[in-house]
Amino acid sequence: MTDLLAARVQMGTSLAFHIVFAVLGMGLPILLIVSEGLWLRTGDPVYIALTRRWAKGFAILFAVGAVSGTILSFELGLLWPEFMRYAGGIIGLPFSAEGFAFFIEAIFLGLYLYGWDRLSPRAHWLTAFPIAISGTLSAIFVISANAWMNSPAGFRLVNGEAVDVDPVAAMFNGAWFQQSLHMVLAAYIATGLAVAGLYAWGILRGRDDAYHRAGLTIAIALAAVFAPLQPLSGDISARWVAENQPAKLAALEGQFRTEAGADLSIGGWPDVEARQTRFAIRIPNGLSLLAYRDPNAVVQGLEAFPRADWPDPRIVHVAFQLMVGIGFGVVFLVAWYWLSAWRHRRRGHEGRFPGPWLLRAVVFAAPLGFVAIEAGWTVTEVGRQPWIIYNVMRTSEAVTPVPGQFVALGGFTAVYGILAVTAAALLIRLGRQPLPELAPEPGAPFSSPGTEERHAVA
Repeated sequence: MTDLLAARVQMGTSLAFHIVFAVLGMGLPILLIVSEGLWLRTGDPVYIALTRRWAKGFAILFAVGAVSGTILSFELGLLWPEFMRYAGGIIGLPFSAEGFAFFIEAIFLGLYLYGWDRLSPRAHWLTAFPIAISGTLSAIFVISANAWMNSPAGFRLVNGEAVDVDPVAAMFNGAWFQQSLHMVLAAYIATGLAVAGLYAWGILRGRDDAYHRAGLTIAIALAAVFAPLQPLSGDISARWVAENQPAKLAALEGQFRTEAGADLSIGGWPDVEARQTRFAIRIPNGLSLLAYRDPNAVVQGLEAFPRADWPDPRIVHVAFQLMVGIGFGVVFLVAWYWLSAWRHRRRGHEGRFPGPWLLRAVVFAAPLGFVAIEAGWTVTEVGRQPWIIYNVMRTSEAVTPVPGQFVALGGFTAVYGILAVTAAALLIRLGRQPLPELAPEPGAPFSSPGTEERHAVA
């Protein structure tokens, strides 16, 4: 393993690990706002029981995410010093803004976790809003920095050096909106699916009670609101890629030859040596139509670019197909869920809802949102190769000259393994705890958590 490959694998491993916690940091506060808001409105103690359980889980995930995010910030400088020397002064603004957003999130999370019996119910509920807003903004700021790597802006190149730097223009580069929109929607969907899957599993195991049904309904509703929007967001992203990164478009579609009226390939395996995508289902003129809104438009294939500038179409194409397939599958799942709910209500609540097959489908889909996110980031990052800054700096030019990076890869991977085991153990222990004592109706003081519950929250 070369040091360059080891550094890339290490960075990819770190991002793949941290992104799970970043996603939950965006989605879980929305669930907290909804569940506690329903409790304030209805007085149903089931909702506050859900809120308290989710708040404890969020505290665990936030702590682990903070650790993995700190490691990532060090890796940027340790693994890619030339990139940071070149780009640090240009994209420092979104990273600084992310730091402010993170601290705001941490402050209000402290108020939320320790304010159960110190704040009024409505004030306590309101503290969740800054958590949700700052958590999402934190992700958007980081995505903006990554988008700059795909769409460099806010500077001029003079003799290979960046001059006339405009940090605001760099932050709001041409790719920031479409990448941020796609990622935020994906985060809400993935969180909703994951939480819904947990409660569907509980119902299948015989815990068919109001608590599990409320948790399932709220979580699947979060996914259902945003899932239909994700294909539209994906279309915006794909069209941007077609206009600005044609080599990436060719790689993710397995398109080797430049042609007018290019077919859309569904599935298949890109054969680099033969320069064709085998076993794919082809839709005539589909790629030209989707990418350029013209069924006869010319689509550049990988052959139009120097071989050294090709992203690996095998990785990019498979990851893209996986992401798109899961996206449409989730749309089908939430449509199935709400259609079943409508038919159940129309029949006067006869029979069981949701049925066992639908519950099994929800359980199966629980991890798929995260699989799609990992696949999407693979498309974004591997599809940009061999550039770390598109058409400006190659990844090989940015890597550290310090040898032995495979040793660091092993060490950091071990750290992530420990963090993953610790987080899983704490969450499993939390899930096995008996349900907290149901709180009184809104307006009455919150009951103080017992000693064991305080330790769990901490």
